[in-house]
Amino acid sequence: MRNAVVTPEGDRIRWVELPGEEPVRVYLHGLGATSPAYFAETAVHPRLAGHRSLLLDLLGFGISDRPTGFSYTLEAHADAVAEALRAAGVSAADVIAHSMGGSVAIVLAARHPDLVARLVLIDANLDPVTPRRDRPGSGGIAALSEEEFLAGGWERVRDAAGAHWWSTMRLAGLEALHRSAVHLTRGSEPVMRELLLKLAIPRTYLLPGADVPLPGTEELTAAGVRVVPVPDCGHNIMLDNPEGYVRAVAAALAPQAAG
Repeated sequence: MRNAVVTPEGDRIRWVELPGEEPVRVYLHGLGATSPAYFAETAVHPRLAGHRSLLLDLLGFGISDRPTGFSYTLEAHADAVAEALRAAGVSAADVIAHSMGGSVAIVLAARHPDLVARLVLIDANLDPVTPRRDRPGSGGIAALSEEEFLAGGWERVRDAAGAHWWSTMRLAGLEALHRSAVHLTRGSEPVMRELLLKLAIPRTYLLPGADVPLPGTEELTAAGVRVVPVPDCGHNIMLDNPEGYVRAVAAALAPQAAG
């Protein structure tokens, strides 16, 4: 485990690091998750192993600190990740990021272009979502005020999440979980989709095959984003179909894909 101070108050981001060659690969998890739990199996798969890899937990989640004074906007998350990567001596990394982590990765690439050479987004949030109490995930969390959430609303979220998701969600700070959900539903400024379209780096977007077509696929493809369906999986592609996920990521990060 490694760590770096990422705020003036001394809050630390932590990550599990696997040794290997350049380019570095950085893994970012989704809302209520943790990168080691979601990415360890596939990061060491023979098709992907051999690169220095940082399985990084966003501030507020997993093994990272959970400050209550942090804003948890997508921009703040991205800037905190940038601080951690610079402290780790990382630049021009391949960033593989799931769900909310994908949104953070897009903002990271836009705000800190020296740190990101290629993006692989795994069913990432590209657009704002209207909060609603009956929605799963971020939309349901963001429908509650922070006061409601802290006063017991989190228990309803726990029960709706189920045992698997709650096993990592319970590691998150409650303020971190709520504020991150709120800002994810609001989106970045400019919004993630717009930022992704303008990035001048290789970009791949993985989605479950059952969710084809991805809204805006034609525009994304025209901008150079590879949109790749993965069969036999749900939102957690790397957990539901590890082999299909590994094949897609390996193809996205193959040397010829860099051009």
